[in-house]
Amino acid sequence: MSQNLQSTYQIQWQTVDHLKSFIESMKAEKQSVYIRKIKDLEDELKKLKKSKRYGLVWEDKLEDVVERCRTELPVLIGDETKSINENPNGPTNILIEWDNYHALSVLAYTHEKKVDVIYIDPPYNTGSRDWKYNNDYVDNNDTFRHSKWLCMMNKRLLLAKKLLKETWVLICTIDENEHATLWLLLREIFTDYDIDSIVIVHNPAGVQWKNFSYTHEFAYFVYPSWTKSIGSTIREKDLVSPLRDWGWTSARKLAKTCFYPIIIKDSQIIWVWDVCDIEFHPQSGNIIKSNGEIYIYPIDSHWIERKWVFSRNSVQENLNQLFVKEIDWEYVIMRRKSEFTYRTVWDDKKYYANIYWSKLLSKIISDKFPFPKSLYAVEDCIKAVIHNKENAVILDFFAWSWTTWHAVLELNKEDGWNRQFILCTNNENKIAEEVTYPRIHNVIQGYGDVPGIPANLRYYRTDFIGMEKSIDDLRKKFMGRCTEMLQIRESCFNRLQVENENEYFQVFESKEAILAVLYHPYEIIKLQKLADTTTKPIVAYIFSMGMEIFQEELAHFSNRLRIETIPDEILETYKKIFGF
Repeated sequence: MSQNLQSTYQIQWQTVDHLKSFIESMKAEKQSVYIRKIKDLEDELKKLKKSKRYGLVWEDKLEDVVERCRTELPVLIGDETKSINENPNGPTNILIEWDNYHALSVLAYTHEKKVDVIYIDPPYNTGSRDWKYNNDYVDNNDTFRHSKWLCMMNKRLLLAKKLLKETWVLICTIDENEHATLWLLLREIFTDYDIDSIVIVHNPAGVQWKNFSYTHEFAYFVYPSWTKSIGSTIREKDLVSPLRDWGWTSARKLAKTCFYPIIIKDSQIIWVWDVCDIEFHPQSGNIIKSNGEIYIYPIDSHWIERKWVFSRNSVQENLNQLFVKEIDWEYVIMRRKSEFTYRTVWDDKKYYANIYWSKLLSKIISDKFPFPKSLYAVEDCIKAVIHNKENAVILDFFAWSWTTWHAVLELNKEDGWNRQFILCTNNENKIAEEVTYPRIHNVIQGYGDVPGIPANLRYYRTDFIGMEKSIDDLRKKFMGRCTEMLQIRESCFNRLQVENENEYFQVFESKEAILAVLYHPYEIIKLQKLADTTTKPIVAYIFSMGMEIFQEELAHFSNRLRIETIPDEILETYKKIFGF
C-alpha cells in the first residue's frame, strides 16, 4: 500500500472515530438535558404540593350518559297523546323526558342564546341515595360522592351556559351539603359574573343534626355584573317616611349632590331645583316666595343641614313616591315606598314546604312526592328576575315534580303575560309519567274546586342515532329525524295541511310564521307553490348532503323566505359538544 493511500485511510478512520465519539457525547448530553428537565419538573411538582391552591379539583370521570354520545347522537320523538292545547294565544311549552344531559345537547341547537332564566333544583347530594351516577345510587359510603356530583353538575352547567341570552339570570337552589362547593363551581364557570346567595327558610321545625337544626336552604342568583337583573318586591304595607335623611350618615357634607330645594305650591310638588352651592346656607327649611311657591330644604327641627335620601340626578325618577305633608306648621317632603329591594333572607310562612305545599300538592295529584318544593318560593325566585320580561323563556333541567312549570303558569295568570317554560326530567321511578305529567294536566284542566290555567304543552322523549364512519352515511341517518327539533327551534307546532304532503315535505305554522321541512331537494317545487299561497314569512329547512343553499330556485321569495340546510348545522353543534 502506498504511503499516500495509507495516510488517506488513517484520516478517514480518524474521522469516523471522531464522529462516533461526537454522537455518543451528544447522546449523553441530550440524556443529561432530559434528566435535568425531569428533575426540574419534579421540583416544581413538590412546590405545587406544598403551596396553597384556590379552586376545585375533582376526578373528571365521564358518565355513561356522556360516553354514550360518542357513539350515538340524541334526537327527539314527540308524544302526541300527551299534547295539550288550551290557550290559542299563548306560547307552546316544552317537556323533555330523558336524561337532562341529552336534553341540553338538543337544546344547544334549538335554543342557543334564547333562554332568559334558568331555575334548577339539583340533587343536594345528602348521602341518602337521592340520585344516581352511572346507574348506581350515590350514598354516604361513596368516598367520591362529591367528585361525582361536581362532574355531573359541571357538564350540565357548561351546556346550559350556551343557552343563555346576554342579559340572563341563573338560579340554583342547594343546601349545606354542597353549598360551598357549588359556589366555587359557579365562580369557575361564570368567571366575571355576580353571584349572590339567598337564604330561604323552608322548614321552621328544622332537620336535626349533631350540633345544629337546619331550617333553611340556599338559592344562588348568578347574573351579568353590568346589568340591573333583580327587580323589586312589593310589600302589603307601604313604608312612609320623610325624604330628609337622618342619623349619623345624614349630614349635608357627606353627600353634596343631595342638598337642593324641592319646590311646592298649593301642597303639591311642582319642581326640583338644582344642587345648592356649597357656600349657600338657607335660613329655614321652608322659604316662601312671593308667588306662593315654597322652597323646601333638608333642614331638621334643630336647624341642622341634612341631605335628601335621593341625589339630584335620581330624585326625578322617584317623584311618584313623594308627597307633601304639614307637620307642626311646617311642610315636609314625605316618601311612600311600596317597592323594596329583595333582602338576602326570605322568611315567610308560604315558603314552608312541609306545612303548606305538601297539602296543596296532595289536592292536585294522589301520588305522594317526597320533599316537594314550595310553589311560592320558586315563584318569588323567578318573579324577582322576570318582572319586566313579558315573553321570557324559563328553563328547568332538574324539573322533578315540575314546581317551576306551575310557578310560571301562576305568574302568567297573575299579569296576563306569555312566558314560556322548557322542562327536562328523567323518568326515574316513573316520576315523569305518574307525578309530573298528571300534575301539569290537572293544573291546566283544573282540580277540585280550583279552575284550570289554560296553557299549551308538547311532550318529547329522547331517541338516538348511531354514529357512522362516513359523514354522508350519518347525514342519511338524520333523514326524517329532525322535524321535532326544528318545530321547537322555530316555535311552529300546528301541522298545516298542504297539497301533496308526504314524509319528505311537512309544513307547520304558528300565528307569526310557517315552517317547511323538506327531506328531499326535489320538494322545492312544492315549497314554491306554498310560498305563492301565503303572505306569512316562511323558514324552510332543506335536507342536503352538503351545505348547498337553494337561493337561486327561490330567489323571488327572498324577502319573506329564510332557507336553512339540515343536518349539518345540527352535526356541527354536536361536534362542539361531544368532540366526535
